[in-house]
Amino acid sequence: MSAIATAPAHDHHDDHGHHHKETFITKYIFSQDHKMIAKQYLITGLIMGVIGIAMSILFRIQLAWPEQSFWVFEALLGERWAPDGVMSPSIYLALVTIHGTIMVFFVLTAGLSGTFSNLLIPLQIGARDMASGFLNMVSYWLFFLSSVIMLASLFVESGPAMAGWTIYPPLSALPQAISGSGTGMTLWLVSMAIFIASSLLGSLNYIVTVINLRTEGMSMTRLPLTIWAFFVTAIIGVVSFPVLLSAALLLIMDRSFGTSFFLSDIFIQGEVLSHQGGSPVLFEHLFWFLGHPEVYIVLLPTLGITSEIIATNSRKPIFGYRAMVASILAIAFLSTIVWGHHMFISGMNPFLGSVFTFTTLLIAIPSAVKAFNYITTLWKGNLQMNPAMLFSIGLVSTFITGGLTGIILGDSTLDINVHDTYFVVAHFHLVMGISALYGLFAGVYHWFPKMFGRMMNKNLGYIHFWVTAVGAYGVFFPMHFIGIAGLPRRYYTNTNFPYFDDYADVNVIITVAAIITALIQLVFLYNFFSSIFFGKKATQNPWKSNTLEWTTPVEHIHGNWPGKIPSVYRWAYDYSKTGENGEYVIKGQDFVSQVVPLQEGEEELNH
Repeated sequence: MSAIATAPAHDHHDDHGHHHKETFITKYIFSQDHKMIAKQYLITGLIMGVIGIAMSILFRIQLAWPEQSFWVFEALLGERWAPDGVMSPSIYLALVTIHGTIMVFFVLTAGLSGTFSNLLIPLQIGARDMASGFLNMVSYWLFFLSSVIMLASLFVESGPAMAGWTIYPPLSALPQAISGSGTGMTLWLVSMAIFIASSLLGSLNYIVTVINLRTEGMSMTRLPLTIWAFFVTAIIGVVSFPVLLSAALLLIMDRSFGTSFFLSDIFIQGEVLSHQGGSPVLFEHLFWFLGHPEVYIVLLPTLGITSEIIATNSRKPIFGYRAMVASILAIAFLSTIVWGHHMFISGMNPFLGSVFTFTTLLIAIPSAVKAFNYITTLWKGNLQMNPAMLFSIGLVSTFITGGLTGIILGDSTLDINVHDTYFVVAHFHLVMGISALYGLFAGVYHWFPKMFGRMMNKNLGYIHFWVTAVGAYGVFFPMHFIGIAGLPRRYYTNTNFPYFDDYADVNVIITVAAIITALIQLVFLYNFFSSIFFGKKATQNPWKSNTLEWTTPVEHIHGNWPGKIPSVYRWAYDYSKTGENGEYVIKGQDFVSQVVPLQEGEEELNH
């Protein structure tokens, strides 16, 4: 009976044209296999993540020990940007700008969604591949090209973009404003335009694949929550990313072609601009119409990953499946009508501010539903505390703590007091940065056997989790307090303000915690890359999981299943399910794969 749980009999071999001989270039570089493209996204995202975190360490050192000389500054930034090893204010702002851009877009959007949407959508819905393998390949290579252009902007003589990751005009619209508003800003805009094209191609592919290529029996209510999350994330991307593209294109026109979409009456270097009539606030609206859904483009995939991992490692059905799906849909809708809470101090009409406050507080309800459902799934479960499970529980923790401060920032009367302070930095790094990174790590630990056919070292995973968990709170928890005290963000030093002298020691504590947290990621990278080659060989279903990807062979084939694609007979969360006699549905086995037909008298769960 237990043999049934792996896969149904393969009654014939489907030749889908996937079995022609592949060269190194067609297999590893210009691959159209979704599993290989997922690996490309992941490794590119990890490389960009290392660069983004290294930048944050550089500017954290500057904040902890301002205006002191460090050899590392001179070695990495050069004599121009760090004369005698002392960081210049311009390069500080550039580091903050490129760090934010890399982490939000290149790591947490493409690195996370690109990896797991590509890997799991065809495998978990029972498809041979994405709807268009060619478009999938193009989307990755556009992402890679945009990454190269963004990194190339670091080596421009006038410096990379220096207007913050939000690149508000007029600073970003006037090439003569500061050195970073020159060629570096142009490259930033070109990179982001290509990145958005990549994201849109990928998202359209994901949507079409989920709608059209589900295997027999895989109804929408039998989809794992991971697929729901990836599917809805792709829809949000298709709705909101074009708005940022329009903002970037209009900004390029303002910079290079004499238009005035975002430029009002401005004097620069003693001269009045020859063109006027635009509004910088228009750019804010366009940017944040993408910028806030972007939070959920980053978060929803990690929440889907967490749903799968918590259910699997609690050996329990996910609590409130339909409520979880409804909350994903509600978050997607509400995320597009809350962008104004980033703009409460932009001169917004107070009535409009109250509308955005209402919609922002409303989004706390579906978010709370997800948190309660995770906790209820964990409650009295037979918990398997592997690294993936620990990072998933860590995500629930940071999602709640970061979300609580979001209620403060979502209220216009409270937000005005802490806007542009470290309180905002603490909030969005916890709810978006750390939570999303935890989801990324959880997904890597859980699906590494599926990606590479080997297991990661569990003990190194435990070390990675505990030091990261303590370190992340060590970095961002104290920021709430210096933010409430009024310490402004993006200042490269606060020594000119005697009021903040008492908080200098807090910045040192934050920086030490940041350095320790960054260094422990080297343990993860060592574990990741060494396990690819030397890890213990994985079995077909190492976590005793129900979803379809664990019915495919350990050895990758282009087409996923060697014979007929299996049919689906039940939802993805039949863990510890017992029959009328009190025994497990499959004797001696506390999980039932989706490919196992319902037994006589067995009812299908789907709550």
